[in-house]
Amino acid sequence: MPNNLRSKLADIRAKMAPVINLRNKGGTGNEIHILVCHGTGCTSSKSPALITKFRELVEEYHLENVRVIQTGCFGLCSKGPVVIIRPDDTFYSHVSVDDCREIIENHIIGKQPVSRLLVKDVTGLMVRRLNDLSFYKKQLRIALKNCGVIDPENIDEYIGADGYKALEKCLFELTPTQIIDQIRASGLRGRGGAGFPTGRKWAFTAAAKGDIKYVVCNADEGDPGAFMDRSILEGDPHCVLEAMTIAGYAIGATKGFIYIRAEYPIAVARLKVALKQAREYGLLGEAIFGTDFSFDIEIRLGAGAFVCGEETALLESIEGKRGQPRVKPPFPAQSGLFGKPTLINNVETYANITKIILYGYDWFNAIGTATSKGTKVFALGGNVNNIGLVEVPMGTTLREIVYDIGGGIPGGHQFKAAQTGGPSGGCIPAEHIDTPIDYESLMAIGSMMGSGGLIVMDDTKCMVDIARFYLEFTVAESCGKCTPCRIGTKRMLEILERICAGKANGDDIYKLEKLANVVKHASICGLGQSAPNPVLSTLKYFRDEYNEHVYHHHCATGTCKALTTIQIDPLLCKGCGLCKRNCPVNAIRGETRQAHHIDTSICIQCGACMAACPFHAISR
Repeated sequence: MPNNLRSKLADIRAKMAPVINLRNKGGTGNEIHILVCHGTGCTSSKSPALITKFRELVEEYHLENVRVIQTGCFGLCSKGPVVIIRPDDTFYSHVSVDDCREIIENHIIGKQPVSRLLVKDVTGLMVRRLNDLSFYKKQLRIALKNCGVIDPENIDEYIGADGYKALEKCLFELTPTQIIDQIRASGLRGRGGAGFPTGRKWAFTAAAKGDIKYVVCNADEGDPGAFMDRSILEGDPHCVLEAMTIAGYAIGATKGFIYIRAEYPIAVARLKVALKQAREYGLLGEAIFGTDFSFDIEIRLGAGAFVCGEETALLESIEGKRGQPRVKPPFPAQSGLFGKPTLINNVETYANITKIILYGYDWFNAIGTATSKGTKVFALGGNVNNIGLVEVPMGTTLREIVYDIGGGIPGGHQFKAAQTGGPSGGCIPAEHIDTPIDYESLMAIGSMMGSGGLIVMDDTKCMVDIARFYLEFTVAESCGKCTPCRIGTKRMLEILERICAGKANGDDIYKLEKLANVVKHASICGLGQSAPNPVLSTLKYFRDEYNEHVYHHHCATGTCKALTTIQIDPLLCKGCGLCKRNCPVNAIRGETRQAHHIDTSICIQCGACMAACPFHAISR
């Protein structure tokens, strides 16, 4: 049996090698592959219809050497739906169903690219090849290696990209202790937020006493704007299954669970397909590779509670209980799921495991900084030109991510801050834009890595309102188990709402800061402990905005409507009446060809008049 399966995988790899080589931009041959992103972002822009249409056209034109492939996310989400033609590496953006025939006739048959669909780089130039785009030049894809390359629902393509080779190596060449030693030596740290050394966590669980042990994958990605784990599962689900199986062998577990939120239907569907395929091939289940090692994985769907991203609350949810954190110790490595020793890592952490086993711990250890090894995947969003998924070596600066990869700030605005770590992270101001992105550097300036959300903010954003927004989220998501989080965050939010409404007094800033520190140090779990971070970081770096709100009753950006007024400059107003006609509450007065004025007692601060005025006579 072991020889049969190993021989089968070797045959598949030999067969698929030319295909994977072609997909990785260096291949040659007669085949042409049309790769269409089928991740959530492009799917929302109707990319499945592109796949159907391309396949119809390939059949219509009898193009026997052309294959249409669904893939996971290519990363550059703001340009979707994305279509890439291999092997010539042509990158098409914002493709619609109506464009498919032109691509087939002009590019595939006529050998001429469709110029109008080529992506426009942030340099202003039209770029044909993916490799020439600024967005990709400073990236290093390890966790995302197969995303956008393979069909995530075809196990043969994963095997052709060296899939399940790491598991085979572990079962036949390495002992459980050697595997753990390699993970420890690689320097890999948990990518879910805290950055705990992965090898140490595996070693603790392996050493724990217990006749039953479990491996759990935390795919409950709840940060606003974060989609790293989702994209990995949509584009390369087998890499997580293989890594979890390796982890099971290393710690002595026979059962695994993937906890994923039900709001990820594509990822869930791909996982179900991958599990079915792996079992059919004998890569999950009893006597894997004919050895005495057995391991299987189940999916557990979460209902979208942010607190269930905390590992012990996640375990409670899998057990069918209300998702609330447990008091630690004991830690899950000693007493986790159903009271048994349990290893918990998130999706991105597992996505690095097979590469470390295949390419060597020293290879991985050479990437990154002295204390933060490897790469980190970020969901780059907010006020930046290139919104999408990026993977960069640890130590890459925030400036490089925002400007070299992200393409800078749109609309001529200036960079003001970046929020890393979602609601649990802090706001990094412009003065720290050259900070290397690694665990220690971010902690030193009051932020954190988190799971990898990175929201860029320009000079139109009010930082007091940003703190209010994130705290509003954590208040809503608090499980209520401990008083500091349940009540403390609520009182903090009330203070912030008073500040934004112009109803705060001089003591409120002091109370807010004092309360934030109490909540940070007294809460049971990471949600409560990190909830004050957006408040504390904005107080540290943008205290002048708090003072302006409280003492001068003014919001410079105009975000806090209670602290702003909209005025018409009588010297610039031509009396055209466009503002009056667009005002939804009839707050504008004035005769034709005479300067108008706004009745501030009626005005709702919507800004419709500002948008309508062709003479820029209206401002806050």
